Amino acid sequence: MRTSPLAMAIIYFLMGILFIYIATQTAGDTVWNVTTIILAVVATMEIGVGIRLVVLHFHWKNKKKE
Repeated sequence: MRTSPLAMAIIYFLMGILFIYIATQTAGDTVWNVTTIILAVVATMEIGVGIRLVVLHFHWKNKKKE
């Protein structure tokens, strides 16, 4: 059984939001520490993959109509 790209996109968006939350909690006096930057980069990649999966889902949905 395959997992739909839309379901995977939701999971990636939730993980991205979780990483953003953790990054904001680890930021102490300044945002420019290694942990916060790494978590922000990971969150950016997760949200980017989520966007690509949503686009893929709608691409497949429109292709199926034709």
